[in-house]
Amino acid sequence: MLAGGALAAVPAVTDLEGSQAAPAGVEQWLTGINEATRHCAYVGTFVVKAGNFVSSSRIWHVGDGHEQIERIQALTGTARTTFRLDDKVVTFLPSSHTVVSETGEGLGAFPSLLKLVNASGINFYRLRRVGPGQVAGFDADIVRLIPVDPLRFGYRIWVEKRTGLVVKLETLDAHDNVLEQAAFADLQLTAPLTLSELKAQMNTTQGYQMAPAGQPATTIDKEGWDMDPQVPGFDPVRCEKGRNTGGLGADSRSVQCIFSDGLASVSVFIEPFDAARHARLLGHHPLAMGATHMRVRQLGDWWLTAVGEVPPQTLSVFLQALERKN
Repeated sequence: MLAGGALAAVPAVTDLEGSQAAPAGVEQWLTGINEATRHCAYVGTFVVKAGNFVSSSRIWHVGDGHEQIERIQALTGTARTTFRLDDKVVTFLPSSHTVVSETGEGLGAFPSLLKLVNASGINFYRLRRVGPGQVAGFDADIVRLIPVDPLRFGYRIWVEKRTGLVVKLETLDAHDNVLEQAAFADLQLTAPLTLSELKAQMNTTQGYQMAPAGQPATTIDKEGWDMDPQVPGFDPVRCEKGRNTGGLGADSRSVQCIFSDGLASVSVFIEPFDAARHARLLGHHPLAMGATHMRVRQLGDWWLTAVGEVPPQTLSVFLQALERKN
């Protein structure tokens, strides 16, 4: 249940239908939505539809205002159970009896919409009230987040009236077509497990092997690259060495960097060009699934890949802005 006083953290969208809130109002509203999840306890079945792809998960979430933890059990695809304790993410993979522990700083998960606090990209959205709605049997307020430039998608969001919990999210293109939908198919605003019980489950690794630690942190600049001009509204979140997109093992010269405007994120992969793996992709892009697009670029001896929940032209801006330092 929502802790006392938490509702005050979620600003009501009381403007008249068709009017739009200024950027400061957008940030305040998004911050309130994220704060609401820190006080919520719930369990539900969560379904994502992206093009012809459908996935579902069972989510248990508990927050006491100071800490929040959730358990996400995949119901489709590869069997896995993921725990998220604030910014710590622990994933159990039964098929390989492996546990992967990571830090997910700066990249929140649904229903915490705001991925990056104090992100400059929030200034590129406006907030508009749509009206009432209903999701999984709960009354909700529907709002729109409307981009002010073509570098990002818009969103239609259903917020449960009493708790401020986001219960449904649609990603919209410039013509208001739904590219991707994420929603609770069923929801219970209590949780059968306590925060301490979920912590105990997360820390029970008997019979599992811990995967090696994550890759070392770095920056675009340290790796010998310039990004000029910067893509408007997208701030760097983190960069890691030793990543690639080929699945054939990491290369010490490979880099993955993540950027976010506070809502959408873009991953940029930089790796040495490998004709055997990369040449065939040059004639088969852009690739897309739902709101997620991919663009690639060969730059001399390097192969650049950009993936994110943004329009394909945004990925092209990222790739064209990257240049190797002399």
